[in-house]
Amino acid sequence: MSVESERAGMGDAYRPVAEMTLGELEAIRLILRGSSVVDWRRLHFADAAEVDRFLALNLFDAHDPRDEGRLRSILAQAVEYLRKAFGYRVADAVAQPADVRELFLLASGALEPHRYRRIACVVLKCMHVVHHLEARELLFRTPIREADLAERVDRRVMAEARRMQQLGLPVVEFVGNVKARNSLITKLIAKRETVAAQIFDRVRYRVVTERQDQIPPILHHLATTLFPFNYVVPGQSENTLVSFRDIVTRHPRGAELVPELQAPLGLEARERRPRNVFSGKRYRVLNFVVDLPVRVDELLPPDGPLAEDLGRVVFSQVEFQMVDQATARQNEVGDASHERYKRRQSKIVLRRLSRGLVVPKRRPRGEG
Repeated sequence: MSVESERAGMGDAYRPVAEMTLGELEAIRLILRGSSVVDWRRLHFADAAEVDRFLALNLFDAHDPRDEGRLRSILAQAVEYLRKAFGYRVADAVAQPADVRELFLLASGALEPHRYRRIACVVLKCMHVVHHLEARELLFRTPIREADLAERVDRRVMAEARRMQQLGLPVVEFVGNVKARNSLITKLIAKRETVAAQIFDRVRYRVVTERQDQIPPILHHLATTLFPFNYVVPGQSENTLVSFRDIVTRHPRGAELVPELQAPLGLEARERRPRNVFSGKRYRVLNFVVDLPVRVDELLPPDGPLAEDLGRVVFSQVEFQMVDQATARQNEVGDASHERYKRRQSKIVLRRLSRGLVVPKRRPRGEG
């Protein structure tokens, strides 16, 4: 199928693998592997407009004085940390850029002097963590219930789902649900580390594409319109469906791009990432978790110090499950079915609950 026929009627909303840049492929790989942007060596922004789009996805407007001030506050904290903790000599061009977007362009090698690329990357990594920490603190100090936060997330996600349908993207199902309380209790008991914060799929969305080869383009679309790829939760991706090697192999410039990848192409084959122990051996899916940014401006005092100290963005963890139609049907048959999954999970829960206890046996009929 040609690129033109693949994207017919969908315009720029659907980018086939053959048209993806190195940076877009790297972002998809990060999601598939569940790795961290903190391990990256460079960014891939070409101009200020691309940085603007990325910041907007993180719910920052570099042209808004309040947001620009917030970005500079995060930058100052990152620079102070590097100077105090490790004695880094951070150049003024990085520590105090005339335009905060220049930092992203320096880290991408799109702005001179190129000698600042590495330190710009280091600073941005620290900014990434500082912003995340303070957003968590802001959420703790903001009067918003988890259910209300989930409702805001759902409105945003489902609005994009409707837009994708209007654009004619090859998605046959895009539905969400909030895990029931009994399911949360069962899952917590089934996990060896029974900590409530480790339940990532309280809010979950299922996206089904027409064909398997459409998953990378739809994933790219979501990572440019809905959630920032840099806030995919590391270590929480389960990918038994999409091969990054196959994605690169299908790319017309694959041989040229492979040496530029930030990690060797064969890395996934050498990694042994644990599967969900309750899933059947034939079950195939792409699951990943993102920290979805949410603005809470109206919940903050207009003149109070909270927004100045911690910003106006909090995060809500959301799980996405992606699969194609044919695989979705296979996943509901035999050992891979959800019924079998729940049965295996319940068996482990009962075993853990009864371990070390005396469980009375049923009395034979006629006794007592």
